[in-house]
Amino acid sequence: MLQIAFIRENQEKVVTALAKKHMDAKAIVEEIVQLDENRRSTQVELDNTLAESNKLSKDIGEMMKNGEKAKAEILKQKTVALKEKSKDLSEKLEVYASELTQKMYLLPNLPAEIVPVGKTPEENLNVFQEGDIPVLHEGAQPHWELVKKYDIIDFELGVKITGAGFPVYKGKGAKLQRALISYFLDKNTDAGYQEYQVPHLVNADSGYGTGQLPDKEGQMYHVGLDDLYLIPTAEVPVTNIFRDVILNENDLPVLCTGYTPCFRREAGSYGAHVRGLNRLHQFDKVEIVRVEHPDRSYEALDGMVEHVKDIMRELKLPFRILRLCGGDMSFASALTYDFEVFSTAQDRWLEISSVSNFETFQANRLKLRFRDKDGKNQLAHTLNGSSLALPRVMAGIIENYQTPEGIVVPEVLRKYTGFDIIN
Repeated sequence: MLQIAFIRENQEKVVTALAKKHMDAKAIVEEIVQLDENRRSTQVELDNTLAESNKLSKDIGEMMKNGEKAKAEILKQKTVALKEKSKDLSEKLEVYASELTQKMYLLPNLPAEIVPVGKTPEENLNVFQEGDIPVLHEGAQPHWELVKKYDIIDFELGVKITGAGFPVYKGKGAKLQRALISYFLDKNTDAGYQEYQVPHLVNADSGYGTGQLPDKEGQMYHVGLDDLYLIPTAEVPVTNIFRDVILNENDLPVLCTGYTPCFRREAGSYGAHVRGLNRLHQFDKVEIVRVEHPDRSYEALDGMVEHVKDIMRELKLPFRILRLCGGDMSFASALTYDFEVFSTAQDRWLEISSVSNFETFQANRLKLRFRDKDGKNQLAHTLNGSSLALPRVMAGIIENYQTPEGIVVPEVLRKYTGFDIIN
């Protein structure tokens, strides 16, 4: 959430910046500023009324001591009126504050200056590419055919148990999945990230804290009876560990990692581009989250990008990095880099990771602060990244490592799988 003081003092800047995310924010910004003005003027009136009431109470006490009961009774009638006025003003203030908060929840984060202008994924900026695209043998197949051939992932069984988008991993497919999770976690903890195991359901406060609510409400599975949400990513519960927390400056940076299943409704996703593992309702992901000093968060973002690069190099998969344009960015992000793996069998790039800096946007919602050297509380910066999302990594491995003899397991994973090939 943007800070109200910043919005009030930079209305044109906010409107111009959000235009890069293809939002016409002029009307809502003006409404927010007016609500804030109403809230502040009501607060001043309430403070003055309470001060006047307190002064009259003291005066009444003095009059009673001096035997001036008649005068005291007159003032008592005034205090009754002032108390009623204070009650009305408090209720009015509460309404303004609630309306202001709800309106501010609707404003996305401002994109960083280096975010490219654009509306569609085709306008994202390719900033890095590495790895040779393998030349596959004649008769090479996409992963949804290969998993049937080697009986390692069963999509139809998932449909039977739950529905489309809930695959069942079997035998060596399940072991390969588990190997990737263990490998990712080991890479992250070796890099200084502390591992967490977190709940897979969160309350609404957690959803609002990281920006999934109200923006992504329709994409989240909601358990209505308990008013809980299945997590779309480990970012939500891990980042909310620090909700309403004040850290010391020397505690920064805080580095966290965690593995969770992720649940996304993905309403309206159909077609060949979402076949097989390309888009699922339930999938596994290992996440990295950082809480950083504002002066160092973009340096930390670069470090996270390098960390994911290292993983891709060890998996020996061809990949590229895109700096997302304004129209393709998430609601809460200030700057996002997407990693994509090249699927040779599908002849297309598949997104496997997003690494983002949210600056103070999440921290303001979370009330996540740190105490600086002068003893003042400041909002921290939060960052997160996929390290990595498993379905499309699996798809990339299955397709790019296929041979006439079977699917070769990347060398870095063999100590986890216990086998070199799936055949």
